[in-house]
Amino acid sequence: MEYNKLSNQQNLGGADMTKDTLEKFFQRYERFFMQSLNGEIDGDEMWELYAPEFIAASPMGVLAGKNDTDFRQALSAGYEQYREIGTKGMHVRGVGMSQIDTFHCVANVSWTASYETANKQQIDIDFDVHYLMQELNGKIRIFGWISGNEQELLKQHGVI
Repeated sequence: MEYNKLSNQQNLGGADMTKDTLEKFFQRYERFFMQSLNGEIDGDEMWELYAPEFIAASPMGVLAGKNDTDFRQALSAGYEQYREIGTKGMHVRGVGMSQIDTFHCVANVSWTASYETANKQQIDIDFDVHYLMQELNGKIRIFGWISGNEQELLKQHGVI
């Protein structure tokens, strides 16, 4: 969405993004993750959680994408990969909030990922992801995220 179009809209909302609403949002996101991990990706829910366009940054670089069928296919492949490495759960441990303005914040989310290795060993890994959040027209969505090196973390813990 172009900035000029955005700035000319009326009643964009933005007043409802609080730490409490972010915690509820990420409880919903956790449910979406667990449902998707079980092979049931809800395209409508995905559309509601992510902005139409987004950015992602990690030590591997920066990616820009769209919330479309290609993204849904990439998510499906990603969840299949999670299943293959023994991912059993992903749970929010905590949500912090750094307000940017009325419409935007950074949600600092602490996660615990649970895995079962080939030899049936249970491994829990704690990590953080920083989500760029936007509220427009009463809807909170992710428009970006910044994460660490997931593959390196999985190697360090013997998951892969």
